[in-house]
Amino acid sequence: MPIEEQLQANLPNDLSEQVANYQELEKDELMRWHKILAQKGWVAPEWPAEWGGQDWTVVQRYIFEEECGFAGCPPLLPFGLKMCAPVLFRFGSEAQKKRFLPRIYNGEDFWCQGYSEPGSGSDLASLKTSALREGDYYIVNGQKIWTTMAQFADCLDDDGAIR
Repeated sequence: MPIEEQLQANLPNDLSEQVANYQELEKDELMRWHKILAQKGWVAPEWPAEWGGQDWTVVQRYIFEEECGFAGCPPLLPFGLKMCAPVLFRFGSEAQKKRFLPRIYNGEDFWCQGYSEPGSGSDLASLKTSALREGDYYIVNGQKIWTTMAQFADCLDDDGAIR
């Protein structure tokens, strides 16, 4: 079955209608689509196959994203999938990869972007916020002026408590 037919068969009508009508999607709706794609193996096709990806080429990913647009699919939020995961792939320990990558892939954790500061915006080279390690945690010192999607983000410790 061609990809466009598979997307249409898996895209819930209510989500498609909301996208077509430019309606805001809530966290649960965004994550419902994320989880549908994760079950199909399509939520992060650029990821290595060992972590659930498809090892697709840039052209294959482009075609898939175009087909998602044509089908009226909701957007996938990039914070965990395209911002945090690549850093984990490159610099994360095996323990960090095993802890975070499956949760990002399956939509169990909702990440946000939080690097804007007064006088810096999102210019990472001029940030002044710092993190000091105290035991098993970091104490973050600094000031942020906004954090994209922070109202939905969660960070769970090993006991499942939100921090």
